[in-house]
Amino acid sequence: MPRLENHVALITGAASGIGEGTVRKFVAEGARVVIADIQDQRGGALAEELGPNTTYVHADVSSEEQVAEAVAQAVSRWGRLDVVFNNAGFGGVGGAIEDLDMAAYDSTMAVLLRGVFLGSKHAVRQMKAQGGGCIINTASVAGLQAGFGPVVYSAAKAAVAHMSRCLAVELAPSNIRVHAICPGLILTHIFTNALGVPAEMREALLPKIDQAFAAWPPMGRSGLPEDIANAALWLASPEASYVTGQSIVVDGGLTAGRPVAEMGGRIASAFGIDPEAMAAMRAKG
Repeated sequence: MPRLENHVALITGAASGIGEGTVRKFVAEGARVVIADIQDQRGGALAEELGPNTTYVHADVSSEEQVAEAVAQAVSRWGRLDVVFNNAGFGGVGGAIEDLDMAAYDSTMAVLLRGVFLGSKHAVRQMKAQGGGCIINTASVAGLQAGFGPVVYSAAKAAVAHMSRCLAVELAPSNIRVHAICPGLILTHIFTNALGVPAEMREALLPKIDQAFAAWPPMGRSGLPEDIANAALWLASPEASYVTGQSIVVDGGLTAGRPVAEMGGRIASAFGIDPEAMAAMRAKG
């Protein structure tokens, strides 16, 4: 039996990247999905491709009216809302703190934090009425450790992770589970967008970004949208019925640490010692 049979889901930021990957995964597992995004052409095309178990709605997640309408679309079309995946996001404002523009700060927080709050607020009303549900929020490893993102982005993602824990405690008596997923270096266009790469060049640059990312995590590869979609699928499914309030890290080991051999190699290089010779000596005991 499909793992999300008879489930209705709303996914924001669903027209591309992690969101699109999750839409495809959920539909394949039997869910009916509202695709919410501001990329109307991509979102509409995705809904047309995937068929009658999907529908597209334009939703700027910083707008309470538009978020409420996206929830209403799910309920009016399919009668319930079992899962909301508050996934919409972008890199936001960056740079030295003394130079940050406050309007850009406000717009960043409006999408990354306010959007998650609004999606949760309006989903909860329906989920309480129907007897339960699941909320999944996209946080980030940048919200767990410093150095993985700009300060505003990182602060917002830390807030998302903690808000998810707080909501999990508040909503557990209503049979509503709440989680955060913390992606690592996932190969999406959030990075090309943040670098200001023109749209026509983004696809060509992805292999280069992939190559650069692969050297960071101990698992030796970039993450893919499907890796996050798989985590979201499990959290949304009955298999995770006793799991709530968790920040699930999906990062190929990036935040776990660096291999000891790599650290030894760096130390050896600092002292002018051949790293391979040092490794051979260590292997002999």
